Amino acid sequence: MNIECLVPAGDRCGEGAVWSEVEQVLYWTDINRFLIHRYDPALRSTWTWVFAEPVVALALADQPDTLLVALASRLIWWRPSLDQSTDQGFRLSDFPHARFNDGRADPGGNFWVGSMRNNLLPNGELNEEVEGNPEAERVGRLFRVAPDGSSTLWRQNIGTANTVCWSPDGRKFYFGDTVDNRISIFDYDSRSADISNERSFFADFPRGRPDGSAVDCEGYLWNCRFGGGCIVRVAPDGSVDRVIDMPALNVTTCTFGGPDRRTLFITTASMLGRPGERLAGSLFSLAVDVPGQPENVCRGKPPAWS
Repeated sequence: MNIECLVPAGDRCGEGAVWSEVEQVLYWTDINRFLIHRYDPALRSTWTWVFAEPVVALALADQPDTLLVALASRLIWWRPSLDQSTDQGFRLSDFPHARFNDGRADPGGNFWVGSMRNNLLPNGELNEEVEGNPEAERVGRLFRVAPDGSSTLWRQNIGTANTVCWSPDGRKFYFGDTVDNRISIFDYDSRSADISNERSFFADFPRGRPDGSAVDCEGYLWNCRFGGGCIVRVAPDGSVDRVIDMPALNVTTCTFGGPDRRTLFITTASMLGRPGERLAGSLFSLAVDVPGQPENVCRGKPPAWS
């Protein structure tokens, strides 16, 4: 399969890829440099914004020109056109000991976000003591943030929260723990947005550990492997359909986009990479035969921008 380097961004840890169907652009983040990028395939141009703390996850809002942004410590609403932002209201109570990590909107407009032991120093550099001992403290948690701003704690005792996505029929929820090298599957109730009946879905794959994922229209999960240099397409029964090698060791997350959602956009990390990986930290793309699902959007009450 033909992997194309779209933006040699040099991200320390690219993450949070989200495709805007309205704008026909891709947003993604660099956690360690506190950045959000925006790539326009039609113009082959990239814009970048700087924030005050690590930017870990993004979701489209149901209001035009608005995204819900997960920073390390809190959620904010952000308006790209004028670079305006305001607090959403939900904060991580144990920051800076812990920080937010992966998150996405669900089919009902809630925002699901996980956390992990904070492995970053105030300037965004890796805390080597924490990074070298990821199992020392399992302080990660999984939250659901409702459109009215209320939050529910669903899981705790997590190593590193990663992979937050849903099956095409909206009946299954996937959630990963990087430290455990496992992605779990839950039953998802579309009426209540509750999850239940956790069981193992994809575990102990030998190449790297699970980072972010996306699910295509056939229900196959595309899992990025941090430290594994690949993406794994996993069938609905948990078996491996294919393994796609990538030109970077640390593959972080992916999402489907383009006019027909047949482009898989892939972020990578340059940190903890192999010597000589000049394209590590780039944004890549891959043309696929099976389209992805549309991005879910967060419902809520962002401000009336002036």
